[in-house]
Amino acid sequence: MKTRFLLILLVTLTLGAGALVVMKPGGGVTDVAHEHLVPTVAAPSTPDAQNQAKPRIPAYQEASEVGNLPPTLPASEFVGKTQEAYEVARNIPDTLAQLPCYCECDKAFGHKSLHTCFVDDHASHCAVCVDEALLAYKLQKGQKLTPHQVREKIIEKYSVEHQHE
Repeated sequence: MKTRFLLILLVTLTLGAGALVVMKPGGGVTDVAHEHLVPTVAAPSTPDAQNQAKPRIPAYQEASEVGNLPPTLPASEFVGKTQEAYEVARNIPDTLAQLPCYCECDKAFGHKSLHTCFVDDHASHCAVCVDEALLAYKLQKGQKLTPHQVREKIIEKYSVEHQHE
């Protein structure tokens, strides 16, 4: 029942977003979020390789675009891993803003980056958002990676995981 409701809600939101894009002056072009796509390469010679397209990289913000980020929800409103992830979002917001979110909420909800997932309760219902934020923190604080390097690791990990979906 809950799944059916969520599916209906998702379809309704998607249709509503599509209608807004169609009705937007300027042909539906917006500068709200940049969608970074992996360019496709020339057609490979083998049939198996031809069927494997490069995976889509969800929206994220460049370092130069990060500024005046909206606050995230307080971690105290949550428990467990979700609470940890909201704490991470509070501690490294600039990094999360430079990361794509592989639940693909950029398409479904217009999110600009992983950071956007923590501005409301979206991440509290999404294991992908939580796990990705916790991994980003581990990579940045534990391995001392820059946000750009963290993004490369996230894309490498999640592109492979979501390639066959």
